[in-house]
Amino acid sequence: MSSDDYDLDSGPDPAAIAASAPEDPDADRPVHAVGIGPGNLDFLTPRGEQAIREADVVVGFETVVDFVADRTDADLLTCGYRDELDTLETFAERVADGERGTAVAMGDPNHSGYQFVGKVQRAVDRPVRIVPGISSLQLAASRARTPMEDTTFVTLHKSGDLSTDLDRLRSDVGDRHLLVLPRPFDLMPEDVAAELLDAGGDPELPALVYERLTHDDEARTATTLGDLAKDAGGGGRDDTRFSDLSVFVVRRD
Repeated sequence: MSSDDYDLDSGPDPAAIAASAPEDPDADRPVHAVGIGPGNLDFLTPRGEQAIREADVVVGFETVVDFVADRTDADLLTCGYRDELDTLETFAERVADGERGTAVAMGDPNHSGYQFVGKVQRAVDRPVRIVPGISSLQLAASRARTPMEDTTFVTLHKSGDLSTDLDRLRSDVGDRHLLVLPRPFDLMPEDVAAELLDAGGDPELPALVYERLTHDDEARTATTLGDLAKDAGGGGRDDTRFSDLSVFVVRRD
């Protein structure tokens, strides 16, 4: 299936494919879907590195594959959004011929990667085993001191309808900590802040934006929900002060 034939808004959502059943612990020669962490390879787990090193072919977005290219002798298949499904089809053909395949994603697939896992699973038509990674969300929660059990986490960094995800944030603002992966560039921290104010959130709630976590140029912006919302609007890179590698945190009252 080429990308021109696929419309996420009309379904099925590949995340539903990835979540349709538990993994089979006895699956033979599964394809691995590895979370490589936030980009600083000090946070790549040994098990994830092993799956990458032992693969015959590795597939993923170019920016992700570039991080691990020197950790393996595998053939590297890179893609962008436009050629993602075509590249996965090539990957599936290699796996069907008996090669060991590993797909790589930023962070941890369990936090924001189920659409990609579902696309891999549909393409290869064989068991896929997730190797969790350390997510920028975990790091943001640590930096902001917002325990996950007291936090509502939502990823907006995906395709398709986000109304249910936004409703969860709107419902919980002020009552629970909020941990959000924004969507570049139409739902950035400023835009999410405006949504929360519209839902009755207190403009004085502490708001934190972490950018490029664990990288040399990691940055932290501490502000309030009201101040952040003043810059809402627009849908391009120039309409936000934050990068596409951002995590947005709102602390509860």
